[in-house]
Amino acid sequence: MNYMSVSFTHKNTDIIVREKLSFANDVKKREILKLICSNKAIKECLVLSTCNRVEVLAYVDDFNYTSDYVIKAISKLSGVDFDELKERADIYEDDGAIHHLFSVASSLDSLVVGETQIVGQLKDAYNFAKNERKSGVMLDLAINSALKCAAVIRSKTDISKNPISVASVAVCMAREKIGDLGGTTAVVVGAGEMAELACKHLITHKAKVIIINRNIDHAKKLAESLGENASVAEFSNLGEFINKYALIFSATGANKPIITDLLAKPQNFKRYFFDIAVPRDIDITCDDLSEVYAVDDLEEIVRKNLLLREEQAQIAYSIVGRETTKFYKDLKTLSSTPIIKALRNSAKKVVETELKKAIKRGYLRHSDIDEARKLIHQVFKAFLHTPTVNLKNLDENAQNDINAIAEIFGIEEDFDKFCENSLENKNEI
Repeated sequence: MNYMSVSFTHKNTDIIVREKLSFANDVKKREILKLICSNKAIKECLVLSTCNRVEVLAYVDDFNYTSDYVIKAISKLSGVDFDELKERADIYEDDGAIHHLFSVASSLDSLVVGETQIVGQLKDAYNFAKNERKSGVMLDLAINSALKCAAVIRSKTDISKNPISVASVAVCMAREKIGDLGGTTAVVVGAGEMAELACKHLITHKAKVIIINRNIDHAKKLAESLGENASVAEFSNLGEFINKYALIFSATGANKPIITDLLAKPQNFKRYFFDIAVPRDIDITCDDLSEVYAVDDLEEIVRKNLLLREEQAQIAYSIVGRETTKFYKDLKTLSSTPIIKALRNSAKKVVETELKKAIKRGYLRHSDIDEARKLIHQVFKAFLHTPTVNLKNLDENAQNDINAIAEIFGIEEDFDKFCENSLENKNEI
């Protein structure tokens, strides 16, 4: 059995392809999970889809076969050619997959290193897969350990101090373009998490925001939480507002552009459009008086921040390495502990059965039973010492060997019981 990860990110895939791969809404996520898990060799799976990445994490029987199958499934639903996806994909197996997962959870693989938004996105992807019954105990272990690793890094490094998100980078770029944002009014299209972040950063820089969203109740709720510098407008008036103000930020979950040349009319003042959505919200013709910045364009500012965080990132990566090693050490223990417990429990049952026979047949007096029990248990303990040590040192992939031991000793029932208990206890994080 193997952990496997298939990854498409801002590092290997441009925004045009990424938006085709996006599984942002529940219908698409449910569809891709169902298709991937229809393969019997794929035991568990989750899909993480954000502006900058599409990640498939799975627990599988056959790494080589299933990695191609996952890419074929994504190709089928996205319409992107299999060979192109195969060439672009970063594919990881076992400790590589876990190391990558821990790096993603810790925001070391993000467009903006240190941003904390990814933790919530990973939790959402995990909970969605769990609710769809596509995630089981092995992904539970991996995700819970990844979240613990991210928490350790946040507590032991400064990598997430003064957090930077894609939204905040967009606001920084707006400041570079027009200077002080105090007294400026910005139009923010959308009312989700990314739009909320954009609003907060704009207001921090003394700008006012007008929130436009298809569901005006969501826009009003967001505006209320932001205070007096936020107001709302009807979605039907979107054209009026994007043609009136110089700063437009768009972060909706729409499947196709909502701001096009039909809506954005030529004006006699300079406008800056920041498209922080994937798929893109904005598809207009740029000219001397209008500039559009998509997610990928924000890397210019991101690189500056990466230099500042390089030292802390190195510390964080060393933590990821240690946590990955610890995960597999715990996994090995988790694999061997149930069979060891089952063997010892079987020995205990044999002892009690034989003691009863000895008393019944007169071989042993009742007054001697405690001493006899101690002696026999000590014999079994000594006898099981070497097998116990060897079992603890088995390779983590030796599950077939362990199953065979359970069958040989006829302790399958106890083994299964201890397996369940062990996994339940491990998941109490």
